[in-house]
Amino acid sequence: LFDIKAPFDVTECWQDREIRFDISMEELAPRNGEKICDGVLDQIEDLKGNNGELGSLKVTNLRLIWVSSSSKMNLSIGYATISSLTLKKFDSRLSGTTNALFIASKSNNSKFEFIFSNADQNSPRLFTSVQGVYRAYDTSRMYRDLRLRSACVKDKELMTLPLEIITSKVSGVWNLSADAGNLGAFFFTNIRIVWHATLAENFNVSIPWVQIKEIKLKESKFGRAIVVKTTSRSGGYVLGFRIDPPEKVDPVFHEIKALLATYTRDPCFGVYATHSEFVDKAGAEVSKTMDDVEIIDSDATNYDAVAAYYADQSGRSGTESEEAIVLDDYLGLAVEGMHTQDITLQNLWEAF
Repeated sequence: LFDIKAPFDVTECWQDREIRFDISMEELAPRNGEKICDGVLDQIEDLKGNNGELGSLKVTNLRLIWVSSSSKMNLSIGYATISSLTLKKFDSRLSGTTNALFIASKSNNSKFEFIFSNADQNSPRLFTSVQGVYRAYDTSRMYRDLRLRSACVKDKELMTLPLEIITSKVSGVWNLSADAGNLGAFFFTNIRIVWHATLAENFNVSIPWVQIKEIKLKESKFGRAIVVKTTSRSGGYVLGFRIDPPEKVDPVFHEIKALLATYTRDPCFGVYATHSEFVDKAGAEVSKTMDDVEIIDSDATNYDAVAAYYADQSGRSGTESEEAIVLDDYLGLAVEGMHTQDITLQNLWEAF
């Protein structure tokens, strides 16, 4: 049987889905398909975890990357973790009371808060860039997310996304999710695979290439079938499709292989925002002072960094009950229990 698995950097697209602290230079580097939307914003102060420390901020189509100018501190904030963006006043050690961008986010059941400001108060680029790119990301989730029963087919034709190109349509495709199967058709594009039922257009599935973990041919009780396995981030679905007549199975399978390989080389995440758009919105662009940034690679986990960005320094919302009081053998004191097993009191004590 033929078999193909998507390359690692496609199936493991974590950049927009996770928050990471003090990562390596390899993880800071843009992955395939990741593009910087508004250059590098300099003189950006981290007011939450490092009040008074300047750095540079990259606004990409998948995440925000902040790198300190004077230490090994760095942050990678995926857009999918962001719940809100707010502009508020905040006290800075460098600029006094200043306008600041508050970013509320959630990752692995923990709430985090990030606060950034521009040392140059005359430049609105920090706010216009982040808000503009995040809005473009939030309104383009069809490019990246698996969707069931979505409004993507009308009159038996695929409603394409901007810059989406239909490469072929295959009829006589049976979805094997039910015992009897459902007859429908495939649409292949440069962004995704779409299947819909012939008798009910709203019975459909849209599978972006970025969410495909494995595609293979397999013998089933219905005959040879194309099996599509999606990533765990998209629900870990296993979908089977039979094609009539059987002679079409191999050509269709090889077409899927070719399209997946093409997408792998240059993924399209659907986030379209350019530097000129932000300059137009913000008015005349102010001159920039370049920071001398040195990135120090470190493999050690920085527990101090993680703790500093918790939304309420405990990882809980205000309505949740307090942790139980326990005896900590390391300190020999009664303390409030840690809310997560990833951080111990010893880690925090040694960090501070």
